[in-house]
Amino acid sequence: MTTTSKLEKTAWKPYFDHVSTLLEGMNVGIEVASLQIGSQFAAEWLPLTGVVYDPKDDLIAIMAEGLDHMIRRPREVFIETKGVNLLSMEVVDADGVSQVIRFREPLKLPAP
Repeated sequence: MTTTSKLEKTAWKPYFDHVSTLLEGMNVGIEVASLQIGSQFAAEWLPLTGVVYDPKDDLIAIMAEGLDHMIRRPREVFIETKGVNLLSMEVVDADGVSQVIRFREPLKLPAP
């Protein structure tokens, strides 16, 4: 059974700092969706190099091979897990644009 959880903004930086080291090299797909643009893929199965939240500039950066995907003014972050496996992350920005980061292989998270 999959579970979707909302991360509080105060947890974004430490969460992304922690999982970013575990995610390095994993293949990710990034899908961007809104009423204005529909659903589009920004990346399809690129090796990930990192995910960070910069509170000073209020942005989440997803860095993959050949792509730096910046999400400015993120409003909400959701993570989808199945047991201890991270399946995807969804970031909704201030304009209501949903950006889903999916992992080709689930990431097994260490116990809290």
